[in-house]
Amino acid sequence: MASQEKPTPPPPHPPPPPPEAVPRVRGFGGGPPPGGGGGYPNPPEAAIPDAATLREQWRYAVRQYSRWYSHAWGTAILAGGAFFALGWLVKGSNPLPSRAQPHAPNDASASAEEEG
Repeated sequence: MASQEKPTPPPPHPPPPPPEAVPRVRGFGGGPPPGGGGGYPNPPEAAIPDAATLREQWRYAVRQYSRWYSHAWGTAILAGGAFFALGWLVKGSNPLPSRAQPHAPNDASASAEEEG
């Protein structure tokens, strides 16, 4: 029987040439970081942007902060409600001591211990 040879795969393509280096501001990722990987992902602007751009960036930042702030409050309120419900389920009654009704047997036993 004739021996069957596996066809050899074509040689790998040479890697593409590296893109042209982007000039970086010294002190903001000019060299490789100690842990490896890329440089500073968002280098600062080379020149001060105009007032309209700064205004737009400021409005965007305020919008983002407002959104995060409201999400944090919403999450805190939901978590508080969930823990209150969990406490109610575990205890079997209202878990807030300020809303609890005084227990007569505890008061009676406490006063009986003081007398005896």
